[in-house]
Amino acid sequence: MTAPLNPPPPPHERSAQDAWPPPGAGPGAHGSQAPGSQPAEYAAHSGHGWYGQDGPGMKTEVREAGVVAVAVALGGVLLGVLWWWLAPHVPLVGDVVEGKWIVFLKDTEGEQAVGVDGTFALLGLAFGVVSALVVFLLRRRGGVPLVVGLAVGGLLGSLLAWRVGVWLGPAEDVVARARDVGRGVTFSAPLKLGAKGALLAWPLAALVLHLGLTALFGPRDPEPEFGHGPYEAPPAA
Repeated sequence: MTAPLNPPPPPHERSAQDAWPPPGAGPGAHGSQAPGSQPAEYAAHSGHGWYGQDGPGMKTEVREAGVVAVAVALGGVLLGVLWWWLAPHVPLVGDVVEGKWIVFLKDTEGEQAVGVDGTFALLGLAFGVVSALVVFLLRRRGGVPLVVGLAVGGLLGSLLAWRVGVWLGPAEDVVARARDVGRGVTFSAPLKLGAKGALLAWPLAALVLHLGLTALFGPRDPEPEFGHGPYEAPPAA
């Protein structure tokens, strides 16, 4: 017969050598402190360091994001004016068929309509780059509300630019326009954005560039310091 085996120690049982601070370490090891008080290192970092609030606060960030969104969206007025000024004109011509006015494209193989969409997209990319750079220079710390405000402002600015360009362009009633200029006379088509995806050029460019600038040149959080010296194991009993 074999002797009964001793039961294994409980899984959470710790020896006296594993306690912290080590046995025999008096108040002089970490400085004298009152019973029940926290170590100096933890007390110093728990208030305003690692666990303290960093930044201006959520309410301030949301307010700044709203200001950014409005300011960026107002830039859509300038984008709309530039689009109306730089976009190519699509030539139309009117004719009377069986007593009714009909409007045709003068050049059926022309690429003016594609150029109108491309001009809007390129201008949107340029405005996205400029707005992201300006916002980053004014507010380097960034933050989620600021990025969201920049993207929302870019989208609203694109929508505003679209409507401003259409409003500044030729009249949308092409039949009435054909009657005014006469049969067989060339006139410009209304400014129209065929590819609605061009509206996303501004917010996407602003979002990507701002995130890239923040990652490369944004402020870095200081790395926490867990102690003032190397850890020394307690002497063996």
